[in-house]
Amino acid sequence: MAVESDEFRRILGHWTTGVAVVATVTEHGEPRGLTANAVASVSLEPRLVLACIERGADTHGSILAAGCFSISVLPQEAERTARRFAGEATESKFDGIAYHTGATGAPILDEALAWVDCRLHARHDAGDHTIFVGEVVAGDAHEAEPLVYYRGGYNRLAP
Repeated sequence: MAVESDEFRRILGHWTTGVAVVATVTEHGEPRGLTANAVASVSLEPRLVLACIERGADTHGSILAAGCFSISVLPQEAERTARRFAGEATESKFDGIAYHTGATGAPILDEALAWVDCRLHARHDAGDHTIFVGEVVAGDAHEAEPLVYYRGGYNRLAP
């Protein structure tokens, strides 16, 4: 029996994930980014991560053109940032957001509890998304509690 889209979304909504902003730059050096929870570690040697990005997202084409992206893992107090980058206002997402650029030129959010800066290693078509595999060229982390996503909403870990 086939699983309809809404039911598929409901079922997979029971998988708790972290929340991150995947970001890159346009050919004119303008930052682009979006909220993502489909990110994961892939390999230790070489150091690879993945981010699944919807083909219709503005950031998608910019990752292809720039050949790089960053993943900024959000701390629990960054729900407002997560909602902003999940929105449609492409050009204003970075307005008032503190960030620096990594070795690749991709923007990294200053509030991130962890981040990686990546060169595009591979890409794979996957339905309405592209799986971007990045080779990690730099990264860092500090102690903080993560923002998590569960059943369609932002949550915090219980102590």
